[in-house]
Amino acid sequence: MVAEFNSAFSINGLPIVYDDLSEVAYSLVKEGEPFEKEIGDFLLDWVSESDKILQRTSGSTGSPKDLYLSKKAMVKSALLTGSYLELGEGTRAVLCLPVSSIAGKMMLVRALTLGWKLTFVPPERTPLWSVSGDIDFIAMVPMQLQGSLKELRRVGKVLVGGAPVSKDLRQALLGKKTIVYESYGMSETASHIALRKLNPPVQGTPSGTVPAFQALPGITLEQDENQCLVVHAPFISPEPIHTNDLVSLSDAHSFHWLGRADHIVNSGGVKLIPELLEAQLEPVVDRRFFLTGIPDDVLGEKLVLIAEGKPDKDLLAKVKRSAAVEKYQVPKAVYFLDTFMEGKSGKILRAEIKAELFKNE
Repeated sequence: MVAEFNSAFSINGLPIVYDDLSEVAYSLVKEGEPFEKEIGDFLLDWVSESDKILQRTSGSTGSPKDLYLSKKAMVKSALLTGSYLELGEGTRAVLCLPVSSIAGKMMLVRALTLGWKLTFVPPERTPLWSVSGDIDFIAMVPMQLQGSLKELRRVGKVLVGGAPVSKDLRQALLGKKTIVYESYGMSETASHIALRKLNPPVQGTPSGTVPAFQALPGITLEQDENQCLVVHAPFISPEPIHTNDLVSLSDAHSFHWLGRADHIVNSGGVKLIPELLEAQLEPVVDRRFFLTGIPDDVLGEKLVLIAEGKPDKDLLAKVKRSAAVEKYQVPKAVYFLDTFMEGKSGKILRAEIKAELFKNE
């Protein structure tokens, strides 16, 4: 099929016509760095006869699997983003995400479809240091945004996703004029289906208030019997997309994310949502950490805290003294690891860390 294409599209300052896409792609595959080879492979897929793109899911809605996304759905998603964020033809954009991810693929689709002037750089922690001049738009994961705070003055709009944005990072954005949106989405939804504006804060909004995610036009939301989010996006899938994300649903178009259903700890009959408690403990624990459950003869499961870095024998006592959480929500034990395993987006790999830590128990 002939893929959607806008003639204003350019790569690294070079205008590209549709008939030259294959040649550009072959050159990247043959001579490029590993991240450039991924770009070339995707461009070849985009101009191929197939009407679908193969994407390996991240496992957000179950075990990782191969997924085939319609090119038409990806184009529709790109058009929605362009319209919602007012990023039209001629937008100066930077691709700094691996194209193995749906987020990286969609940056290319947006550029091709909307006619952006795209610059691509290695998917490193400080991508803006590789780019000169002002930028209209860039999509990043939180660790890249954290590493780019000093350069944000050159950027008009940022889309951040792939992992939760910490309270400290949200705080670091205060006072900066760059417009930052946090995204919610997954491979199955061809990138994000909802956004929330983190910065600059809406006038009159209390300090520290986290806004709700707002669904893009044409997308509606509901909850299943387990309070998990269900997404209705007809342009992506004729069937509802069921997620494993616990949410507080404001209405059919907005929600607050609470945590993952598969992370819930059932301790003595009380269901604890680790992500909610982690947010409350963030000011108390001065390092990366997460909460999880492990088997317990009395409680069935007990809540424990796993922290990164050198052991601190006073950490649990500090948590108890803080009163940041209720007594029954205080972890029963603390475990330490020198370094956390993390995914490409910087997301902490909870299941893998837990399996490694307790493999001999």
